[in-house]
Amino acid sequence: MKKFLTVLIAACLLGITGVPARAQSTNARYFDETGHIVRGDFLRFYDANPDAAFLYGHPITEQINGKDGKIVQYFQRARFELDENLPDGQRIVFTPLGRETYTPSESLNIWNPFSCRTFLQTGFSVCFAFLEFFNKHGGEEQFGYPISGFEYHDNKLVQYFENTRFEWHPWKPEGQRVVISDLGRVYFDKLGEDPALLAPVSPIDNMPKAVTKLQVRAFPWKAVTLASDTQIFFVIVQDQNSQPVEDAACTAVVHWGNGAKNSTLVKTNVNGVAIISLSFNNQPYGSLIYTDITCEYGDLKASTTTSFRIWY
Repeated sequence: MKKFLTVLIAACLLGITGVPARAQSTNARYFDETGHIVRGDFLRFYDANPDAAFLYGHPITEQINGKDGKIVQYFQRARFELDENLPDGQRIVFTPLGRETYTPSESLNIWNPFSCRTFLQTGFSVCFAFLEFFNKHGGEEQFGYPISGFEYHDNKLVQYFENTRFEWHPWKPEGQRVVISDLGRVYFDKLGEDPALLAPVSPIDNMPKAVTKLQVRAFPWKAVTLASDTQIFFVIVQDQNSQPVEDAACTAVVHWGNGAKNSTLVKTNVNGVAIISLSFNNQPYGSLIYTDITCEYGDLKASTTTSFRIWY
C-alpha cells in the first residue's frame, strides 16, 4: 500500500501527456464505450444489424489473430471470425460461443405446447419470454439452435444457444427481462488470450474523445488519526475505459464526529487525481469521520464515500 501511494503521489506531481483525440471514417469507428476500433469487414457486418450494440455489445479488443489461429474480433457478447476465402459480404461468421462455453448444470423441465417451440435439430425447446425474444431478434440465424433447456447458472435462470446464452432477470421492467450474456469476455479468458489486448487503444483522429461514464474512487492517507491531526484524501476519477478524466469538479463533504460538516471543491489533474487536505482539532475519540465525494464532468456525475477513524 505504501509503495502504491508513493507512485500515486509521484503521478500527481509529475503529470502525463494527454490522451490522443479520435475521429471516425466510413471504414473504421472508434467506440468510446470501450476504447476500441472496428474496421473493414467487421464494421460492415456490425453495422448491417440495427440492433448490433444490443445483441453484440461493444468491441473489447481490436482485430487480432486469436489463440486458435483465426482472424477475430471480440465483443462483449460475441466474437466475429473473418474467413477471407468466403465471398464478399459473407466473410464474417459468429464463433459459437454458447457451445464453446457451455457446461451442463441443474435443469428445469418446463414445457407448454402453446408457449414453446421444439427444435428437431437439437431436441431442445425454447419457451415463453425466451421464445418471444428469440423470434424478435433474429432466431436461428442470429443465435443458432438451442443446446440446453432452462438451467440455473450463477444463481440465474438461463438457456444456451449455439452462439449465445439468454438470462432471465425478473427484477427488470417488462420487456427487458431477457438479457444476452457477456460470453465474449468469458471465451476470451477461456481461450487464454493475452489480457493486454483488452486495453483501450488511441483514438483515430483529432476529434475529442467522448467521456460517457464517470468512475469515482477515494481513500484516505491514514486509516486512523489523532484527535488533533491532519489528513489527506485522494480522489481518482476515470472514464468508462478506466482512463483518467482531467478537470472533473469534485465536491467533498466531511462529516465530523462532533456533528459539524464542511465542504471542499477540487478539480482533478491530468492523471484524473485530486487531493484534499484537512486539518482538525479535538475530534471525539473513536468517532468515524466519513466523507461524501461527488464529481461532475459535463453532464455526468458520480459519487463515492470514504472514511477514517479518530483513534485517540
